[in-house]
Amino acid sequence: MALVALLIPCFVISFDVTHSCQNADNFVGASSPGDIVIGGLFAVHGKMLHPEEHPMRPVIQNCAGFEIQVFLQTLAMIHAIEMINNSTLLSGIILGYEIYDTCAEVTKAMGAALRFLAKFNASKDTVEYKCNYSDYIPRIKAVIGSSYSEIAMAVSRILNLQLIPLVSHASSAEILSDKIRFPSFLRTVPSDFYQTRGMVRLIHRSGWNWIGLIATDDDYGRSALESFGIQAMANKVCIAFKEMLPAYLSDGTINAKVNQALEKIVKETRVNVIVVFLRQFHVTKLFKKAIERNIHKIWIASDNWSAAVKITSIPNIKHLGTVVGFAYKSENMSTFHDFLKTLHLQPTENNMFLKEYSILLSTCAHVEDQDLNKCISNYSQENLIYQAGIRSQIWRDDFLMANIEPGFIQSTMLAVHAIAYAVREQCKDRDCKNPVAFAPWELLEELKKVTFTDNEKEVHFDAKGDLNMGYDVLLWKEISGHMVITEIAEYDLQKDDFIFKDEGKEIEFLNFKKVKSTCSRKCRPGQMKKVSASPHTCCYECVNCPEDHYTNQTDMDYCFLCNNKTHWAPVNSTTCYKKIVEYLSWNDWFAILLIILSGLGVVLIFAISTIFTRNLDTPVVKASGGLTVCYVILLCHFFIFASTGFFIGEPREFKCKSRQAFFGISFALCISCILMKSLKILLAFSFDPKLQNFLKCLYKPIPIVVTCTGIQVVICTFWVIFRSPFVEQKFFIRRVIILECNEGSIVAFGVILSYIAALAFICFIFAFKGRKLPENYNEAKFITFGMLIYFIAWITFIPVYTTTFGKYRPAVEITVILISNYGILCCNFLPKCYIILYKQETNTKSAFLEIIYNYSSKSVGSLTVNQISLESNCTNPQYPITNSCCKSEKNSVNGNCHFEVSKHSLIREKVPPKNAAGPISRKRLSSI
Repeated sequence: MALVALLIPCFVISFDVTHSCQNADNFVGASSPGDIVIGGLFAVHGKMLHPEEHPMRPVIQNCAGFEIQVFLQTLAMIHAIEMINNSTLLSGIILGYEIYDTCAEVTKAMGAALRFLAKFNASKDTVEYKCNYSDYIPRIKAVIGSSYSEIAMAVSRILNLQLIPLVSHASSAEILSDKIRFPSFLRTVPSDFYQTRGMVRLIHRSGWNWIGLIATDDDYGRSALESFGIQAMANKVCIAFKEMLPAYLSDGTINAKVNQALEKIVKETRVNVIVVFLRQFHVTKLFKKAIERNIHKIWIASDNWSAAVKITSIPNIKHLGTVVGFAYKSENMSTFHDFLKTLHLQPTENNMFLKEYSILLSTCAHVEDQDLNKCISNYSQENLIYQAGIRSQIWRDDFLMANIEPGFIQSTMLAVHAIAYAVREQCKDRDCKNPVAFAPWELLEELKKVTFTDNEKEVHFDAKGDLNMGYDVLLWKEISGHMVITEIAEYDLQKDDFIFKDEGKEIEFLNFKKVKSTCSRKCRPGQMKKVSASPHTCCYECVNCPEDHYTNQTDMDYCFLCNNKTHWAPVNSTTCYKKIVEYLSWNDWFAILLIILSGLGVVLIFAISTIFTRNLDTPVVKASGGLTVCYVILLCHFFIFASTGFFIGEPREFKCKSRQAFFGISFALCISCILMKSLKILLAFSFDPKLQNFLKCLYKPIPIVVTCTGIQVVICTFWVIFRSPFVEQKFFIRRVIILECNEGSIVAFGVILSYIAALAFICFIFAFKGRKLPENYNEAKFITFGMLIYFIAWITFIPVYTTTFGKYRPAVEITVILISNYGILCCNFLPKCYIILYKQETNTKSAFLEIIYNYSSKSVGSLTVNQISLESNCTNPQYPITNSCCKSEKNSVNGNCHFEVSKHSLIREKVPPKNAAGPISRKRLSSI
């Protein structure tokens, strides 16, 4: 090519396409007159040159880095305006345009904005300062642009002065939705709020939570970073590092910042996903260096560069890893393709961008298509060579079509159509051939409510001035050795979810899960996350859930507590287990043992009853109070044994209410009867006149038994009515629910036991007083032993019962009942049964009376008689006690005198001694 350049020097001259503008007209990149003029701001060049001369002068400099993709956006605007002018949409009203190159710099964009504000038809491009711009008519009615959010923020603030609508096709910063600060700003793309939400949704669904983030250090980058951070935090995604790159390529620190970002990526080995909010020229520089350092990651692309064909042509881009990104939705591009095919027929006089592109094609004619992008972007406006009078004959339509970013083309054309439809509404009742027919602020109001149809879809701006059309999710794939941008899903803004066209696309999407990008391993079910020393919540340790806690999912922040009343869980549990309901069941071995013991007691009662019934007329049975008393006492013992059955089995309301009352009343009746027997024995063998008189007055068998038992019945009745026992579940044992009877009132329970104990104690005292009765037949002695067994059993019961928990607690009471019942039963009846069965010689009337006589003789000999009583009542001093001592039935028990004891009268066969006492009636002795 150098040789060719030498051969045609006569045809080649040096030319500045847009050298430092000499006048305002040179500043315009492309223009066309019309009744209503629309402005355009596009970053056709990637950077503005900054000369190093000192001092610096306020001169708008040339630019470098021709951007094919943005150049295509300017053509899309021109194409859309021409389509509208050739249609009947505006009924003869012609739309014009003035498109300016911002060179990705706010400074240059502000220069264009100032020209937009200039008054229409003024001799000079001057901006008038006024307090009220309602009637002010500027050069243009609306502006389309710009390519970057930072520029849109600055330009929109200037245009706010006259409320000139700025409809952006690419500026997506979330802050621009603020209608307080940017009242005249609208856009045909979604806010970054939705893009960052979609990115976080993608990250979360792929199982990643430890990612890196790289953004430009400008308003756009900082806004995107803030929005992404909020969305990430809400979805438990942590940002391992944030790197900010200078917004402009002309910044001298950009290479150092890129290297710093790459160092961070290499250092954070657990980070395998990088989210990138950069401009295309930043990404190109970053990726080239990343390929050199053999960095292999998943790169999540923002809408700025996700569809950039120029970046896919970077050598060895396939070694960089996987690129997945979000791009604006697009429709059929066929009409635009047809426009590009006729581009060589378009005049270049009023389109400096087209003229520059033509020159660049000529300059890079020797370069293949895959390297043409690089060749074009390497030239600046200062060193271009223009072949005078000659236009490139090779337009390379395929190259332009290959570099189309459909989302940006679609949003640019939508912006033009939105303005056109708003103009149509404004011009219904006005002559819009006259440029002063309406002011820009009126067009702004119409734009906010305009609705039109595009490809059978209704289009309108929301309350924030945004056009929320959704996103296409793109995946860069290597096909036949070339990196190709393919669509794998659609991100629905309303559903906040991904929509797949076929199963194959969904599988590709799910394959992202194979890549791990987490700070810590996933915690398994049964574990929870414990935050480590790292400030990030994504960095944690996995610890097992404690007892009675569980997790049933991975990566749980905390363990769920089981319902301690009904469920339990071991350490490291994934679920709660239902507690086993336990009570003293009928098939429990201990319950069976107690049932057997109770059954043996019942058998023993029937055996004793049989023995007593068959020996009804023997002295032993009669001395026991007769068959009736014995049957009553044995029946009480039977009820007591039977009451143990109420303590076994599943507790029911009836069981709980009746068991203690049944046991208490039966025991009270039993002790009452034994008490009467003790009192009768004491009365029969008492030789103390004072005690005898007291006992005679006290001894009322039936009333006392009824009264003593009735008191217990009253206590039980009040207990059941006012503080009735009830079925209760106890949860203090971890794996078991204890089903038991709650006594309702422990005081009432104590009163019942105390009352029985009081009766037993009185019985014990009476029996103890008669412990020295005839040894061959001493019923009082055995009653004393029975009461002692009762006291020992129930005193032991109190501490054992209060310290026993669980299903065997009722068994404690059953055991004590059995011990005390067996003790009283055996002490009262077994000695008698023994005499009846094995000592039959002593179970005769004569033997019995002889024993009584011997005991009475000893007792009478040792008795101290009250002299006053003897002198007044007894006339014979030879005998201490005579028949005259019994003067009436009141001085006898059952009609018999206690003190007239004479062996002569008892045993007629023997001769009475001289000192024998007077005769005693047989009736009295038989009662004893």
